[in-house]
Amino acid sequence: MALPTGVRVLLIFGTSHVGKTTLAKEVAAARNWDHVSTDALARFPGRPWPTVRPAVAEYYTRLSAKAMYWFHINHHRNMWPLMQSRIDQAVATGSGLVMEGSALRPELFPASFDKRVAAIGLHASARWLRQRIEDNSDYASRKAPEQAMIDAFIERSVRDNAAIIEAAQEHGFALTDAADSDAIVGLTQDLCTVKASD
Repeated sequence: MALPTGVRVLLIFGTSHVGKTTLAKEVAAARNWDHVSTDALARFPGRPWPTVRPAVAEYYTRLSAKAMYWFHINHHRNMWPLMQSRIDQAVATGSGLVMEGSALRPELFPASFDKRVAAIGLHASARWLRQRIEDNSDYASRKAPEQAMIDAFIERSVRDNAAIIEAAQEHGFALTDAADSDAIVGLTQDLCTVKASD
């Protein structure tokens, strides 16, 4: 998917660990655009590794899966005005921006974007997500209580991934499978290609 002429803001959405940050950094560098992660704007509660603060441990050990996801979604809803403001600023100034993060959710996007804004999503299978998160968290070497928190994070991410896929399909946003390396390479090349009219 090449960016349409005139687009100055690219939103990359998807659940945790699907490769949003890697893609965003490459596109931002190629286009000389700013890169903003929604995690840097406001993160709640954070990953339960490499170290865990007491509040984070409580979130992943005491809340039910349903309650955890409710807090997750509501945090993203509460963040939308902040993200929208940053997007509007980039559109108004004409400066290029790549924003990425799991807080960017298709169901929160306006019914139609300004023509200078585009959005694409990454997704993956539950099995691929679990393996990637286990690898990144060094799951196998951790003690049982730490593994339990990581399991809760994985469960939330898998549930989030399914919800994002459903919302993207409902609202007509393109999705790319993060597990398909050829597709990711092609997408990266397309998004990094800068036309003279850009």
